[in-house]
Amino acid sequence: MIRNDALDRLPVRHAVPELLTALEERGTAVLAAPPGTGKTTLVPLALAGLIGGGPWRRVLVAEPRRMAVRAAARRMAWLLGQEVGGAVGFSVRGERRAGPATRVEVVTTGVLLQRLQRDPELPGVDVVLLDECHERHLDADTAMAFLVDVRATVRPDLCLIAASATGDTRAWADLLTVLDSTGPAPVVRATGEGHGSRVLFAAPPPGVRPAHGTWVDPALLRHVAATVRLALDRHEGDLLCFLPGTGEIARTAGMLADLDAEVLQLHGRAPAAVQDAVLKGRGPGDARRVVLTTSVAESSLTVPGVRIVVDSGLAREPRTDHARGLGSLATVPVSVAVATQRTGRAGREGFGTVYRCWSKIDDARQARFPSPEIRVADLTAFALRTACWGDPDAAGLALLDTPPAGAMAAARSVLTAIGAVGEDGRVSERGVRMARIGVHPRLARALLDGAPEVGARRAAEVVALLSEEPPRGYGDDLAAAWRAARRGGDGYGARWKAEARRLERSAAEADPGSGTGTGTGTGTGTGDGGGTGDGGEASGGAARADDAVAGLVTALAFPERVARAREGSGFLMVSGTGAALAEDSALREASWLAVAVADRTAQSATARVRLAAVVDEDVARAAAGHLASSGEEVHWEDGDVVARSVSRLGAVELAVRPLREDADPGLVRAALLDGLGREGLGLLRWSREASELRQRLGFLHRVLGAPWPDVADGPLLDRAEEWLEPELSRARRRADLGRLDAGQALGRLLPWATGEAARLDELAPERIEVPSGSRIRVDYGGEQPVLAVKLQEMFGLAETPRVAGVPVLVHLLSPAGRPAAVTADLASFWRSGYPSVRAELRGRYPKHPWPEDPGAAQPTRHTSARLRRG
Repeated sequence: MIRNDALDRLPVRHAVPELLTALEERGTAVLAAPPGTGKTTLVPLALAGLIGGGPWRRVLVAEPRRMAVRAAARRMAWLLGQEVGGAVGFSVRGERRAGPATRVEVVTTGVLLQRLQRDPELPGVDVVLLDECHERHLDADTAMAFLVDVRATVRPDLCLIAASATGDTRAWADLLTVLDSTGPAPVVRATGEGHGSRVLFAAPPPGVRPAHGTWVDPALLRHVAATVRLALDRHEGDLLCFLPGTGEIARTAGMLADLDAEVLQLHGRAPAAVQDAVLKGRGPGDARRVVLTTSVAESSLTVPGVRIVVDSGLAREPRTDHARGLGSLATVPVSVAVATQRTGRAGREGFGTVYRCWSKIDDARQARFPSPEIRVADLTAFALRTACWGDPDAAGLALLDTPPAGAMAAARSVLTAIGAVGEDGRVSERGVRMARIGVHPRLARALLDGAPEVGARRAAEVVALLSEEPPRGYGDDLAAAWRAARRGGDGYGARWKAEARRLERSAAEADPGSGTGTGTGTGTGTGDGGGTGDGGEASGGAARADDAVAGLVTALAFPERVARAREGSGFLMVSGTGAALAEDSALREASWLAVAVADRTAQSATARVRLAAVVDEDVARAAAGHLASSGEEVHWEDGDVVARSVSRLGAVELAVRPLREDADPGLVRAALLDGLGREGLGLLRWSREASELRQRLGFLHRVLGAPWPDVADGPLLDRAEEWLEPELSRARRRADLGRLDAGQALGRLLPWATGEAARLDELAPERIEVPSGSRIRVDYGGEQPVLAVKLQEMFGLAETPRVAGVPVLVHLLSPAGRPAAVTADLASFWRSGYPSVRAELRGRYPKHPWPEDPGAAQPTRHTSARLRRG
């Protein structure tokens, strides 16, 4: 019996006629409905004709999370007075409850993508409603792009609805414009916000530090726990508290252990019984409930009894280090859209109250929407899907955001390495099989190539562990986690077994021969055979220990994360990233690891290993064989040339042999040039004459330009083959550079071809003859040439000497050789500067001449007495 009373309380019902009209006229629409108005539950029933008396349609509703799928299906079935599996059903990976009578099927966006890639026409489906578009999950964006393509090409009758509580409706309407030349898709807005709610700000105390990586200041969690206690004291009803992750949920639960209420932990990995208990609500006489949850409770489900929401203000977003092939999670402040969604949880069944654990000032600084996943996530699975769709670059797809070029290049590199696409980016037959398995392409590769080695069942079990990381309580040893999952007894174990069975079937459906015939298999067979025997085990595969199987399959999935123990501590992955285990890890004595899960924060140079398996060097070499290399390595290190013959597996050195005189001369020459670039041309032998020649050439280049050479370090290194040869090619080490005469070498850069070289002494003479007859050295080390000469030796000279047309800067010295005056204009100095110098120095040096008229005086190097004696 249909529960019309409950349906009539949902505000979205008033928008249904407009939505049906839009679909009839245009075939597409954007539905904007605030949280709690019933867009996820009432609208699909009306579209299918199950309520309201409309035409019969088959409706597919896509949700971002498995929990939301089950909850939405259960809620719609309850509104119809039925059980799930009748008129309303659902499908998630590994589980389907739907039949011939099903007219509304709720699926995850991942399941929708799988169906689209198997049969893009979606036979029998009349309407697809893509819910919670504002969350900008990659699967949802991809599904909408594929659906737009399907409607534009093969299914013009397929109706599409983009539904969101807080999204940018204009952007989605414009995206759907490609299907209709008359303009953007209609936007249908539902009014009302459920029962409404009041928002209060509960700013944390001063000194709380911002979150980074997956670290959250314990002081903030204490504040959240205190806010929960305060809210329970002030208001009636159950409480829903949003926290960024399972770790914060567990710690906050510990702080609330003494509450006179039932504290429940709700997240994607929570056992099904816990999820069901939360969504079922409490019975009469039961204690109040405090539900600590991650973002899984933000949308598309109702937690019965909730009247209070406490929002920590934090969320987790994926981040990918494409250069190292490592993923991580970043804790970020929630966006306005997410905060609005969380607020809507409080007013779904009655007027609610929301406590936001941040200040009003911070509230005004929030981003409008969360970061689109396509901008920050690993795009390998996305790139495989688009390749299977026939658009490897995703250039022709209707996407709100263009995938970053660097991320797509990294994804294509992975797909090429595992044989999923060819060099042209087109999908291979093997790639199609990988896409249909329904896991990340790396894991699909591990399943296809691992099954012939260890048996389909065991390969599937390990891949199932890798596809959903085991609870942290299982430890970081993958083989030990495998044994714990086999024992079962928790929600994870049940999900793992179901997924392992599904993957085993997928492996059996694939052609075993083509699974290893691409050159990407390990080649590590040791008489085990390639076929599968009874129970899905390879012949002799059962003889492999769990540790060996776990290591092999993990290495196949993540070959660049194979890691070797370093001297001292830690590991080095073949990708070049350092890796560290926890202090109490049982894996610390291993020589080689295959790292399944690791993350690296922006502040750390070393990745933290979360899950890994022991491997031996043979498996490491086989799995990462495409990264193997060997050859001579000659480079500048610790102040000299180091020459070695090295065998490598990526960044890991396997074998090293020093090279003596037989190192490649070209590599040695390059290393010497690198050393000169790092340490400077001071590595050469610079005599006084050589340094002065460089200064003279530098002066002429500044003043006259070409053909006089630029002798700064950079230009000299760029022209090394012109002035350092042939000595550079004969050099083998630092000491040889120290014997190279830089002055003689510089002479090769003089403009001999034009004849200008012969004018070097004319344009920039090494010495200048002064009136006394002395030949004084010119210093070209500064911006202006300097002539340092005793004052008495310049008597009688009115004009300042010049070099290359530039007046020298004359440093006039006392008889003791100390500076007395500086001038670039001797005539002016004799008139105005000399009298004061004469007055100051004649008493100090009475034996030297101090004529009143220096212009007419005789220049001399000697004292007055000596001058009189002739």
